[in-house]
Amino acid sequence: MAKAYLFPGQGSQSVGMGKSHYQESDIFKEYVDQADDILGIDLKEIMFEGPEEVLKETEFTQPAIFLHSVALYNTLDADPDMVAGHSLGEFSALVACGAVDFPVALKIVRRRGELMQKAGVQNPGTMAAIIGMEDAEVEKFCKQASEETGKEVIAANYNCPGQLVISGNVEAVEKAVEIAKENGCRLARLLPVSGAFHSSLMQPAYDGLKEELDNLVITKPDCPIYSNYTAEATTDPEEIRSNLLNQLLNPVRWTQTLQKMSDDGADHFVEVGPGKVLQGLVKRTLKDVETEGYE
Repeated sequence: MAKAYLFPGQGSQSVGMGKSHYQESDIFKEYVDQADDILGIDLKEIMFEGPEEVLKETEFTQPAIFLHSVALYNTLDADPDMVAGHSLGEFSALVACGAVDFPVALKIVRRRGELMQKAGVQNPGTMAAIIGMEDAEVEKFCKQASEETGKEVIAANYNCPGQLVISGNVEAVEKAVEIAKENGCRLARLLPVSGAFHSSLMQPAYDGLKEELDNLVITKPDCPIYSNYTAEATTDPEEIRSNLLNQLLNPVRWTQTLQKMSDDGADHFVEVGPGKVLQGLVKRTLKDVETEGYE
């Protein structure tokens, strides 16, 4: 059987993240100091001391979580059979499996955060959590809301069975939440986000990141990486490049990714990065597997 390493995405951040590792691990400290030099900002100050409002800004959140995850991974004696990351976490996974160099990936992650934040201003949108409903029902409600408002809302994060996040135009998302509640949804609520991530409203971010990803050097990874976009494994650098870009405008197929990893032999899932979100999603998606985490 096989061991899968997982890397978290936006939402796992918290003030103080990485501070104890920085004080106790020379390897972790080296990565953090290097990141500050590369980016020309005091990212560790934002991570360790906040304030929370600044850490929650997408342009800082994304590099902070990426840095924490990659630095921590490199303190471990890890030998993954496969890797995956949730949204932003896919970049952490790519560094972990040797497909992309840390300094280059860090710059792209910072740029990705900036572009996604700007796209949220250019194309205002929002997201909402829909809990306790089948995927097909949520997809149906989104379609109905889109038809009634003439604006887009889609199922954007398939996190685990019964837990989806929808994304799109504010009016359409609000309508989908209303429809879900009318149909007995246990919990449907808007999320405090700066944009409609993983929907077509992120087109400006896609356009801005395309040239940088086109020029990104990607080598064949040491193990398969499972893509958010396809929920399939790949070791092909050009497919990885395409998946990273398409991920911006399309759903994170995390439920399907975990199921595919399990089908391919994974029975031990290790989350590396701030928080324990992904361990919880594994437990709610798969039976008879082991989970552990390093945060």
